[in-house]
Amino acid sequence: MSQSKQPPIQQQINIKLDEKVGEGVYSNFFLISNTPSEYVLDFGRIMPGMPDVKVNSRIVTTPQHAKQLLMLLKQNIDMFEKQFGEIKVPQMNPAENRNVGFQNASDKVH
Repeated sequence: MSQSKQPPIQQQINIKLDEKVGEGVYSNFFLISNTPSEYVLDFGRIMPGMPDVKVNSRIVTTPQHAKQLLMLLKQNIDMFEKQFGEIKVPQMNPAENRNVGFQNASDKVH
């Protein structure tokens, strides 16, 4: 007896975005830390001449969702670069040891 596989039923998802969240928040600093069961992504803003970073948002997610985010970002960046050209990222001198803008939890400045 063979059973035919039916395609999964796709559920429509309605996305609700309130006005305050829809305005967005600018971030130029990202800090990522993780445990075996979750990833914590902090988004913040660092200003020239200011020693402190203000974290504006913290997202906590599973490792599986973090990997899906990575894949979606890569896909979107690839499409962007195909349309507009390569996104140039300045290379920093390792001797400066400046992790401004992007850090892993293991790179935290104390």
